[in-house]
Amino acid sequence: SLIPICTMFRNQYDNDVTTWSPEGRLHQLEYAMEAVKQGSASVGVKSKTHAVLASLKRAPSELSAYQKKTYQIDDHVGITIAGLTADARTLSKFMQTECMNHKYAYDVQLPVSRLVTVVGNRLQRSTIGYGRRPFGVGLLVAGYDARGPHIFQVEPSSNFFNCKAQAIGARSQSARTYLERNLDKFPSCNVDELVGHSLRALRDCLPTEVELNAKNLCLSIVGGDRDFTTYSGVELQTYLDNIDVDAGGMEEDIPNAATDAPASDATPADGAAAPMAE
Repeated sequence: SLIPICTMFRNQYDNDVTTWSPEGRLHQLEYAMEAVKQGSASVGVKSKTHAVLASLKRAPSELSAYQKKTYQIDDHVGITIAGLTADARTLSKFMQTECMNHKYAYDVQLPVSRLVTVVGNRLQRSTIGYGRRPFGVGLLVAGYDARGPHIFQVEPSSNFFNCKAQAIGARSQSARTYLERNLDKFPSCNVDELVGHSLRALRDCLPTEVELNAKNLCLSIVGGDRDFTTYSGVELQTYLDNIDVDAGGMEEDIPNAATDAPASDATPADGAAAPMAE
């Protein structure tokens, strides 16, 4: 019969990343993009003076510690991840090496946009060689250089996007809806207000039975007045208390993400295609 034959050849184009399907798709890349959607949510927001990364940490079980989500790359730049943590460690070491080499050769810090371009090129090498697989991790890169603060999104497909604000990971559509509704407020925010927006956006990604707290939250800030700094413990609790006070009835104005049309607030970098919304 025809049914077993069709079933047998349904996935004949996803055996490796170098095989194109008749529709012009690389299935292995799409599977890597799905791995990013399985990771816990991360949010990046920037104003005219600072960039903020906020992410949810997961613990594999009650007996283990929370997994690391944020990596400092240099004094002026860091990343938060969604997806495979092991892949993120490899990429973070690569980025740290690039920053050190540039500092050693030119005695200046590597510009954030150039760092993201180098990472994109590294990711792309894994998509054109037989026997390799794409990196199964998405990155939000926050940095500050001579051009001001930056938020970049880097995908496993090696596309990268210069963003005003962005959210990646599981249930991140709710956070993107919040970011889109408040996008015009971000440029003029001070640090505390910017952190408040990022935490409220991140809180929308949580299941109803889980609360945002100092244990499952990771927060990092970079700007002209401070190096890339990651906060924890009592410092985080202060920010969490502030968002409960400032939120008021703001949550009631945010519709359910399941009824919203998918959207993306990312601005594509030069030569890059627009990102796919979840």
